[in-house]
Amino acid sequence: MAKGKATSKLNIAIIHPDLGIGGAERLIVDAAVELASYGHKVHIFTAHHDLSRFWLVAVSGTFPVTVYGSFLPRHVFYRLHALCAYLRCLFVAFCMLFMWPSFDVIIADQVSVVIPILKLKRSAKIVFYCHFPDLLLAQHTTFLRKLYRTPIDYVEEVTTGMADLILVNSNFTASTFANTFIHLNAKGIRPAVLYPAVNVDQFKEPSSFKLNFLSINRFERKKNIELAILAFAMLHSPEASLTVAGGFDIRLKENVEYLEQLKALAEREGVSNRIRFITSCSTTERNALLSECLCVIYTPKDEHFGIVPVEAMAAYKPVIACNSGGPLESVKNGVTGFLCDPTPEEFSSAMAKFIKDPKEAERMGREARKHVVDSFSTHTFGQSLNRYIVDIHRGKED
Repeated sequence: MAKGKATSKLNIAIIHPDLGIGGAERLIVDAAVELASYGHKVHIFTAHHDLSRFWLVAVSGTFPVTVYGSFLPRHVFYRLHALCAYLRCLFVAFCMLFMWPSFDVIIADQVSVVIPILKLKRSAKIVFYCHFPDLLLAQHTTFLRKLYRTPIDYVEEVTTGMADLILVNSNFTASTFANTFIHLNAKGIRPAVLYPAVNVDQFKEPSSFKLNFLSINRFERKKNIELAILAFAMLHSPEASLTVAGGFDIRLKENVEYLEQLKALAEREGVSNRIRFITSCSTTERNALLSECLCVIYTPKDEHFGIVPVEAMAAYKPVIACNSGGPLESVKNGVTGFLCDPTPEEFSSAMAKFIKDPKEAERMGREARKHVVDSFSTHTFGQSLNRYIVDIHRGKED
């Protein structure tokens, strides 16, 4: 059912590389659901659609999802990931161009190289959601890597600047965008901030909890999950436990290797009997883990935004996170959790406070829930996104 009256009922396409396991995928689905609720006609195009994800199945039928290019490789012998992602997205974009009628607005994210292709649909306005500059996520450690990445990095900046509107997920990312894409910044191209959101209604106030710390992240090295294990080992609290859960894709070599490394670290630290590893839990399982835990440990440093802390706070749980990046904007230090230096000592000290006084975790959890409802709900996200989309279609500028 549409939310009130949408002043314009628009035909909107969303192009996303891979509807799989991460926060970017959640944001895209949230965007589609919210825009559809305002009466817009929404259609997602992607190179991969993983229907084993409960949260994707839950919204199936709300809008169509069309897959093109699933046969194209994600890598070549575990190399050339960026090039393969570009080729897959370009294939999707060309299929859209030749096989579908015009759209009023096209939203793209992650891979900006599709923008000049999409601009060929002259009637459409192009919105690009930049989760983080890709060139900062890539390695430039050897001459061959630099040679490989130089044209890709150049194309990223040029094509990103071709969008009619650029959105980013935090003020931290907006600042990084300006410092990274120097030529775009010099031209006065400034992204607008649209925070990701969570559906707060899926989380009910827990009636009980265990002395269990919960880490939720994709099994990737940049998520720094070993920090949670090392901090937990320093607690020396036999009644406490740690659950390490998150997105896991057996197709990704890094996921497989990193999980084994984390298990080996737990063995070396002598805490493997009190740590549980859960891969790719469903939304229902994740919500149950959140309901039962004492607090959530979020270990990435300089995270672009980080949806996990917001989900945790929506579930009435305080968060212990690094004092950098997105959590500086989402977590209120000393009110909805603790922001710490990314060291085992700092994290362990914050965890010990909740072991000593679990009631403090409950109090902070209630404050956390209120904070998310006020600032990061899907209702707030949908209102802001709809305004951006309608305004860009009308040709308005702030």
